[in-house]
Amino acid sequence: MANRHFDVSRRQILKSSLFGTAFAALPAFATRTAEAAAESSSMSAVVDTTGGKVRGVVSNGVHVYRGIPYGAPTSGANRFMAPRKAEPWTGVRDAFQNGHSSPQVAPPPAAIGAGLRGYAAQGEDCLALNVFSTGVNDGRKRPVMMWIHGGGYTYGSGSSLGYDGANLSRVGDVVVVCINHRLAVNGHLYLGAVGADFADSGNVGMLDIVASLQWVRDNIAQFGGDPGNVTIFGQSGGGGKVSTLLAMPSAKGLFHKAIVESGSTLKQMTRDEAQKTTDQVAGRLGLKPTQVAELQQVPLPKLLAAMGTGTRFGPVVDGHSLPRDPFDPNAPEVSADVPLIIGTTETEGSYFAPPELLSLDEAAVRARLTERLAGDGDRVYDLFKKSRPKATPSEIYFTISAFPINAHIQAERKAAQRRAPAFLYQIRWRTPVEGGRRLSPHCIEIPFAMQNHWQLPEMVGTGPELQPLADKVSGAWLAFARTGNPSHPGIPKWPAYNATERSTMHINNVWTLANDPDREERLALVALARLPMF
Repeated sequence: MANRHFDVSRRQILKSSLFGTAFAALPAFATRTAEAAAESSSMSAVVDTTGGKVRGVVSNGVHVYRGIPYGAPTSGANRFMAPRKAEPWTGVRDAFQNGHSSPQVAPPPAAIGAGLRGYAAQGEDCLALNVFSTGVNDGRKRPVMMWIHGGGYTYGSGSSLGYDGANLSRVGDVVVVCINHRLAVNGHLYLGAVGADFADSGNVGMLDIVASLQWVRDNIAQFGGDPGNVTIFGQSGGGGKVSTLLAMPSAKGLFHKAIVESGSTLKQMTRDEAQKTTDQVAGRLGLKPTQVAELQQVPLPKLLAAMGTGTRFGPVVDGHSLPRDPFDPNAPEVSADVPLIIGTTETEGSYFAPPELLSLDEAAVRARLTERLAGDGDRVYDLFKKSRPKATPSEIYFTISAFPINAHIQAERKAAQRRAPAFLYQIRWRTPVEGGRRLSPHCIEIPFAMQNHWQLPEMVGTGPELQPLADKVSGAWLAFARTGNPSHPGIPKWPAYNATERSTMHINNVWTLANDPDREERLALVALARLPMF
C-alpha cells in the first residue's frame, strides 16, 4: 500500500483524529476544549508494526493512532470468510483518521446519547483499530484495555466519541485499544451447510475480534503496552461479545481479564436458527443459500437491504470456532483462569423507551405485566413495590424488566469454577437529564468508565458529582486491569461473588456493598423461569 502522508495543520489533525467525525457535533464547551488541545498537539513518534510504520499525534500527553489496519478488506472473495492479515505497506502511514465502520443499517434511535455520538464512514475495509497510549517505544509495560463496542451484533462503531480512549489512557497510564469489526450480515451470515470452507462464516465478526487481539499480542509492546496483561471490556452487544470470546478456543491466552457491562450472555444462536436467517436473506436476494459465490458479489447496499427488519444476526454455536454456548450449562473451561467484572444498570430499558413509557401510571404498568406474566403480573408488581414504596410505577416497571438474572447466573457459574474471581455490580446512579425520568439507563456507565462524561452532557448532565463518580468507576476498571481486583482507595472493599453472599457493588455517588440484594424479587423471577423483555 502506498504511503498515506497528508500535509495537514495541527488543528486539522486533531479535528480528524482526537474526535474523529464527531468533532463538529461537540457542545460549545467541549469544542473550546478540543480547540485548546489542537493548539498543544504535535506529531507522535513513528511506531514500527508488523504491517509497517505508523505515525499519529500527541494530544495532552496521549499518543493517538487511528485507523491502523489489523486485517485485509473483507469484500469480494473475502466476504463471509475468516479474517486475513492486512497487506503490509511501505513508508510511514499517517494514522490520523478513524478507519471505516462495518457496513450497517441505521441503528434504532436512542433516547439519550445519540449512539454515543458519531460513526465513521462505512465500508468492507473495516478491520481497523485505534490506539491511545501515554508513551510509545519506551520499553514500559502498561496494562492494555481493549474496548469492544456495543450495538448488538448489527450496528455500532469503536470510533464513536463516547468510546474515545484518550482520557482513560491519560488518567490511568494504560494503553487503550478500540476496534471495528464486521457486523450483521457481513459478520454473521451462517453458510456452514455449504461446506468446510465456510465453517466459520457465522462467526467471522467474532474472529475479527480474535484477529485484533492477535495484533495486540504482536504489536502493543511498541505502543508501551504489556501483551501479557490485556483486559477486554465491552457494553451491551460488546458485553455479549466479551461473554462469547470467553468460550472461544482461538481467543485463549490473548486476553487475561474481562469486563462484561450489561451484556451477560449465556447462550448464542444454534445452527438451525442461523440457517433460518440465511434462508431469509438469500430469498430476498432471489438466490439459494448455497450460492455463496453470488452472495459474495452482491453489491453492498443490496446485501444490507436484504437483512430486512427484525432479522436476527449474531454468533453461532457452530461446533467449530464457537464449539459451545458461552455460559450454558456452565462457565467455559477455556477461560476458567480469567477474572471477570460483570454488571448491569438498574433500569436498562429506560434508555430506549419512548417518552410515554417514562410516565406510566400503576394501572398501565399492571396491565403490561399481566400481558407478559399472565396471572403473576400483579404479584410481581406488588413484590417490587413493597421494597420500593417511593418508586413511581414507571420506575418499578423498568426495574422489573432490567432485573439482572443473567448477570447473577453468569457470576454464579464463573464462581463455581473456583479458578478466578467474578465481581458483580449494579449502576444505581440516576442521570438528571430529561428531568430524571430516564433513571439508570442502559449505557450510563460508559462515560464514567471511559472518563468521557464531560463530552456527553446529553447523557449525564454537567453536575459537580460527575468527576468524582468517573474517578471511582474508571478507578475500579483500571485497578482490575492492573491487579485482577477492582478495589481501590476511593471505594469500599469489593469482594468476589459467590453463591452464598452474592456480594454486589451498588454504584452511585456513594458506593455500597450489598449481599444478595433484592433476594425475594430474584427468587420470584427465577421461579417464573423467564424474564419479561420490554
